[in-house]
Amino acid sequence: MSNKFRFFLPFLACFPLLGGCDSSDAGGGVPIVTEAWRLDGFEQPESVVYEPITEIFYVSNINGNPTEKDGNGYISTVTKNGVLLERKWLDGLNAPKGMMVAGGTLLVTDIDELLAINLGDRAITRFAAPESLFLNDVTIDSKGRVYVSDTMDDAIYRLEEGRFDMWLKSAGLEAPNGLLAEPSRLVVGAWGVMTEGLATDTPGHLKTVSLADKSLSSLGSGDPIGNLDGVEADVFGRYLATDWMAGKLYRISSGGEATLLLRLNQGSADLEFLPGENLVVIPMMIEGHVVAYKLGV
Repeated sequence: MSNKFRFFLPFLACFPLLGGCDSSDAGGGVPIVTEAWRLDGFEQPESVVYEPITEIFYVSNINGNPTEKDGNGYISTVTKNGVLLERKWLDGLNAPKGMMVAGGTLLVTDIDELLAINLGDRAITRFAAPESLFLNDVTIDSKGRVYVSDTMDDAIYRLEEGRFDMWLKSAGLEAPNGLLAEPSRLVVGAWGVMTEGLATDTPGHLKTVSLADKSLSSLGSGDPIGNLDGVEADVFGRYLATDWMAGKLYRISSGGEATLLLRLNQGSADLEFLPGENLVVIPMMIEGHVVAYKLGV
């Protein structure tokens, strides 16, 4: 076991796996969505993640070209009620994107690296993936293995026992963006097969990847939904997902059926969901703000 992986053991042991899919779609009809708070002044905010002990949101800011190592990227901190704490809680990054909190560590993707940032002293442990093209979202399974999507290379990387290697590469992933670990599988928010730039002839949908044998399936029929970015689970075995290009928030059933909850502007990126409060927090990457919405009944 490498020294680097020993660094992970404390937070892997205490991390509570978010979500899990059951076959039911309980929980009523389409919720009423109301804005709870809005905070401006970010620079290409891509991801929001919540740390429940300190009740702090972390926001990644690309602040430049998403693929350029320019040192302009940074992470902001925000209170639970939408008040800015530190605009540059940590700066000097390149193009930080997907994030996840595990114990006292913030996991962040940064172009071709996975960063493990100690929330106490802000020290960074780096795991390089030099062959990757566009590391994007990050999730962790119940065994403490960390998974990272590479959207531009139809790949998923995995960090296990200190090794950060490509775990799966398949055109069937269709530009994987958002990731969510469940007990036996990953749920993947696919962008869709890209044609030119970020454009797609057929938008993506939710897919699943078996953790046991890496078998890849569509969730439900596989009908197109959108250019999916963030994916989170609700408490009823369903999913919340953003469509970055069209600017939408969807609720997707365990059978893959999508219900439009909210129309937004283009750039709705990697969301966070607080199930105890039915609060969805969405970074609006193009507009430079973060908005929280309450899902009512």
